[in-house]
Amino acid sequence: MRRTKWLLAAGSVVFLLIFTAVQLLQEDETEQQSRTTPRINTSGQLRVLQNKRSNPLNAININNVQNGEDITARLNHDPEIKVIYHNNQDTSHYYDHQAAVDFISEPSEEEISRIASDIEGSMVRHFNSTYVFRSDSRDTAQLLDYFNTRENIEFAEPHYILLQNGLNIPNDLIYRERYQWNLPVIETEQGWNISRGNKRIKIAIVDTGVDLDHPDLKNRLSEGYNVLANNNNPDDDNGHGTHVAGIIASETNNREGTAGVTWFNKVMPIKALGAEGYGTTLDIAKGIFWAVDHGADVINLSLGNYQRSGVMEEAVEYAYNHNVVIVAAAGNDNSEQPSFPAAYPQVLSVSAVDYNGNRAEFSNYGDFVDIAAPGVYIPSTYVHNQYAALSGTSMAAPHVTGLAGLILSANPELSNLEVMQIIKTSAIDLGYKGKDENFGNGLIDVNNALQSAQNRQTRPEKPLEKLRNIFNLR
Repeated sequence: MRRTKWLLAAGSVVFLLIFTAVQLLQEDETEQQSRTTPRINTSGQLRVLQNKRSNPLNAININNVQNGEDITARLNHDPEIKVIYHNNQDTSHYYDHQAAVDFISEPSEEEISRIASDIEGSMVRHFNSTYVFRSDSRDTAQLLDYFNTRENIEFAEPHYILLQNGLNIPNDLIYRERYQWNLPVIETEQGWNISRGNKRIKIAIVDTGVDLDHPDLKNRLSEGYNVLANNNNPDDDNGHGTHVAGIIASETNNREGTAGVTWFNKVMPIKALGAEGYGTTLDIAKGIFWAVDHGADVINLSLGNYQRSGVMEEAVEYAYNHNVVIVAAAGNDNSEQPSFPAAYPQVLSVSAVDYNGNRAEFSNYGDFVDIAAPGVYIPSTYVHNQYAALSGTSMAAPHVTGLAGLILSANPELSNLEVMQIIKTSAIDLGYKGKDENFGNGLIDVNNALQSAQNRQTRPEKPLEKLRNIFNLR
């Protein structure tokens, strides 16, 4: 009898211990989920991300898609800017009373003066064989009629405006707190076991510039260029370019901020868009040429409009013919209207997916889309030493750009066409089987892509190269 009572008492104690432990574990799990689950403000307005203990992460949430709509509205009502209506929804813009003219051979000063006199205006700027003229008396249509009757003209077109479109696990604060859903979902962590990047592979960002003093970016930058000011100070006065740069290359594993797709690739910041978030075809083309001439291996273009441009097409062809991988955002108008430069065949066109694997509600779609990447509430670096959560195909494109940098780091002998093929054939198929209008060839898969790149080695790695890759000595 005494033995039975003892056993009952012991059993009760054990039961209580187990019950208490389970309760504690459940409470800890609930607290952990509450602390690490991002709380998204559906209104998309300015917001500080915090954990459960109300410690600010110095991150702001900006409705980048709404910002793009605001920019479009301002352009639509600017008397000096004309609108092209492609359909009931999609528009492109150009500067009235201006024309971008590409000459077959270099015009003489006398020819330029004669043209200026004829159009009652002036030549306002030029780059390579392309000149921009402005008239005080003729609108753009009249200018094009004039230039199309002259000899020595390759083409004449409006001066178009392009808009911005916003396994070692890193210890970076925002990544560790699980705000960065975007990197795990594309198998980045597994891919980092194959390649984390290479300082010799340069990634150019033609955008609003980059915050040159941001603690998560300042050590990742190479020489840059400010097209607008014609100097080497591409500091960001908008925020868009800084956010794009952070998605690609925010300093990883440094216990603060966000993690980038690549740990070691250098970013080449090129400012071709102004503080308002838009720029001209000539300035963007000039930025692309500068990037190529200064050794860029990959170029990110999170910008576009719906109008083909000879000026832009020449720049894209120049980059492609120099073996540069070009990545561009598909656009944010929930439209199947082809967007440029994304729709050029030499460019990887990127649509955006949300955290459920669906096409983002704002993302453009169509036959011109090649690939998809995360583009909804993407945390990254922002101007003035901040961090921001932005949405847009502008945010999806740099995931693909970063992947291209990792692929070339794993196998620098690949051509740009081979890199594009690897990204498309290694993707996770979403939507209808095979290529479709929403996701192109599917969602990028960093691990699969890097495995494919590694398997395409064209020659055995030399011992010295192997040591350099192991210790990232470049």
